[in-house]
Amino acid sequence: MEDNKLCLEKQPLSDELLNKMNAYWRAANYLSAGQLYLLDNPLLKKPLTMDQIKKKIVGHWGTVPGQNFIYVHCNRVIKRYDLDMILLSGPGHGGNFLIANTYLEGSYSEVYPNISQNEEGMKKMFKQFSFPCGVPSHCAPETPGSINEGGELGYSIAHGFGAVLDNPDLIATVVVGDGEAETGPLATSWQSNKFLNPITDGAVLPILHLNGYKISNPTIFSRISHEEVENFFKGCGWKPYFVEGDDPMTMHRKMAETMDACIEEIKAIQKNARENNDPTRPFWPMIVLRTPKGWTGPKVVDGLQIEGSFRAHQVPLSMESPEHLDLLKEWLESYHAEELFDEKGRLIPELAELAPKGDARLGANPHANGGLLLKDLRLPDFRSYGIEVEPGKTKAQDMIELGGYIRDIFKLNEDSKNFRIFGPDESMSNRLYKVFEEQKRDWQADLLDTDDCLARDGRIMDGMLSEHMCEGWLEGYLLTGRHGFFASYEAFIRIVDSMAAQHAKWLKVCNQLSWRQPIASLNFILTSNVWQQDHNGFTHQDPGFLDHIANKKADVVRMYLPPDTNCLLSCFDHCIKSKNYVNAIVASKHPSCQWLTMEQAVKHCTQGIGIWEWASNDCGEEPDVVMACCGDTPTLEVMAAVTILRDEMPELKIRVVNVVDLFKLESDHKHPHGLSDAEYDAIFTKDKPVIFAFHGYPTLIHELTYERHNHNISVHGYQEEGTITTPFDMRVQNQIDRFNLVKDAIMHLPQLGNKGSFLIQKMNDKLVEHKQYIAEYGQDLEEIRNWEWHK
Repeated sequence: MEDNKLCLEKQPLSDELLNKMNAYWRAANYLSAGQLYLLDNPLLKKPLTMDQIKKKIVGHWGTVPGQNFIYVHCNRVIKRYDLDMILLSGPGHGGNFLIANTYLEGSYSEVYPNISQNEEGMKKMFKQFSFPCGVPSHCAPETPGSINEGGELGYSIAHGFGAVLDNPDLIATVVVGDGEAETGPLATSWQSNKFLNPITDGAVLPILHLNGYKISNPTIFSRISHEEVENFFKGCGWKPYFVEGDDPMTMHRKMAETMDACIEEIKAIQKNARENNDPTRPFWPMIVLRTPKGWTGPKVVDGLQIEGSFRAHQVPLSMESPEHLDLLKEWLESYHAEELFDEKGRLIPELAELAPKGDARLGANPHANGGLLLKDLRLPDFRSYGIEVEPGKTKAQDMIELGGYIRDIFKLNEDSKNFRIFGPDESMSNRLYKVFEEQKRDWQADLLDTDDCLARDGRIMDGMLSEHMCEGWLEGYLLTGRHGFFASYEAFIRIVDSMAAQHAKWLKVCNQLSWRQPIASLNFILTSNVWQQDHNGFTHQDPGFLDHIANKKADVVRMYLPPDTNCLLSCFDHCIKSKNYVNAIVASKHPSCQWLTMEQAVKHCTQGIGIWEWASNDCGEEPDVVMACCGDTPTLEVMAAVTILRDEMPELKIRVVNVVDLFKLESDHKHPHGLSDAEYDAIFTKDKPVIFAFHGYPTLIHELTYERHNHNISVHGYQEEGTITTPFDMRVQNQIDRFNLVKDAIMHLPQLGNKGSFLIQKMNDKLVEHKQYIAEYGQDLEEIRNWEWHK
């Protein structure tokens, strides 16, 4: 970035420089306010009239001037210290600030040439903001330089830390709204400094934007003493610097001096750590910036205080009275745009030179468009990790075997260091044992001799018991061009439902932006699942993440439920190679029956659904009943039910169907993985009874199949019944067990008459026997525990 070193970089903080910075700030404030209100007359060359004002004023002002202030100071230190820096905006909305600044530095017009750096382009920029067919009011994917969307609060610091992992030269400056700071994820995020290695990672510079108010309430940090705020951050392991006031020139000098102190402190920490190989955890600097909410905006409107109050949060002027037009004119003219832009509407050269050049600009940094930096992982051949299988007799632990494959991903990518595991203290519990043969957990706090698998240079991010942090770190890691996955207990992945949804929305928008390069997919492995909780019970039984993901945009989400080890290996290999998806894999970690050889598994997973001919006896004929399954436990129970039906009624023609890719059930008109109606009918028939055992809530299968021809489908799944009980009793309580599946199949075959009634009675007897047995012995019947498939 040597080309950015202009003469001003090494100058002291002269009044001339600070005046220029103040003028640049005024320009950003003017453009930000203009985006809220103006349809025309962008430089106020004509008298301002109501027909030049947007009919509906939508957006936010309160946080904007403070963030503009921070941006111009980031520009200065980027140039002075030749920094590689990205900026994350945490406060809700306020996206007009980032558009204004990327427009001033030129990166916005490079991405959107139609928004040119002249009067016509400025007019278009003003009109598009928070306007139909325009751009959102927050720092959305459409905005260059953004990797954190402000619509949902709490994730900015987590994203910042994820961004700097394995990025030793990157600084992520994170603006934290003081309202945002009250959210659970953000409050937890301050602990992320215990996972940052000063030798191999970059740095995060949080700036708490303390402007005093949320939508209509004061913020907690603004109503506690300076001493308490300082003690809070010191207690979290930070070194807080305070910049407080409202006089622009005084504040510019304070902020510039403080930014210099923080950058120099960061560089000193890193220099010591890297030259002396000293990973000792430092107290990283952070800034508390206290400014009025709505700074430089209208002071009083309709007799009510605006600047410095909650009323500045959204739009200071509603434009509902003639007096508001005069106030808007006075407000906009206070920035003196005629001093800042030339006749053509371009920022004057002496101000334009304040911005960095090329990729050093915050709006053009490649880390904020991570696909530009993405390099494919070196992957081993997953087939070589497969196990030998005798269907329904071999038992294995799927997650243990997957761990061997992931271990070797770490080995093959040791030099590039672009792959990590994320999970809340569950990697061992989720049976990723073999990974620890190659890698350890990241831990930068104190280490004890008795610790297990902790290391300063660990790449397994599971040392923090917060799903929010793991998800946020992973998202930041992916958004800046790296790879990883999140392994979690199925029930508690629900904690990050909204985060997964926001990321899916981000990807959906990115797919429509040609300049946003694809990033590695967000991969979830959901294990410790609903069907075997042993000592955990009802609280740990919730398969609803699948329902949540199913409702996201079809071109973004994928769901896989591999029935065994070889299928899990195939699915994971597919997902870790993919880009711009949210992939959810549901996997077993307990010893379970294995069904397919590796060769069979590859074929099955490639198709995503299939008739298991080796388990069916309808070959060449119409089946009497289709027994379908999706998920490891449902597969076991369907296969057991099939053996009962075939032993008791060998004349029945039974087709066994297994689903790995859940979206195969949906129409190809709705999802790119969906089957056509003809393909679906070929598997499930148009009218034969389908007894479907599903891993999750039954309604999801009905939702996916309701437009199909065959409505003769009976779905068994989780019915919100559970407790601390045996694995098989969990299935009985939710009626996905083999005995209830047999009963349901018989009831859908009335032609069986009394013979069917006799078998139903036999199944009822078995259910009673089961209950009595577990109540006395505390384990499942021997015939359940030691069941094996037989043809």
